Amino acid sequence: MDKILIRGLKVRTIVGILPWERKIPQLLLLDVDLATDIRAAADSEDISQTVDYSAVAERLTRFIQESQFLLIETLAERCAALILEEFGVPEVRFLVSKPEAVPATDTVCIEITRSRHA
Repeated sequence: MDKILIRGLKVRTIVGILPWERKIPQLLLLDVDLATDIRAAADSEDISQTVDYSAVAERLTRFIQESQFLLIETLAERCAALILEEFGVPEVRFLVSKPEAVPATDTVCIEITRSRHA
């Protein structure tokens, strides 16, 4: 299975359980792997034959900015479900990084893999 990879998508949103996190939008970094077969699109050079990664990035950004989450675990699950449902990929790997979560670390991440069959 081929994959389309989105790396380092930057989104600011309200996320977290601490009082200050409920007031100040925080930066999240997203990595998304979309399982798909790209051969038909490669042969035809027709974007409708593949997953439009720009549309995925725009949809995720809009969804996250319009939402508020207590946990990045919840955010990851909801985003993975949205991608599976709206873009019809058989499998998605979704990694969300919260760089401002823990002092003295580069980032804290949650990574999940979900499929349409599980």
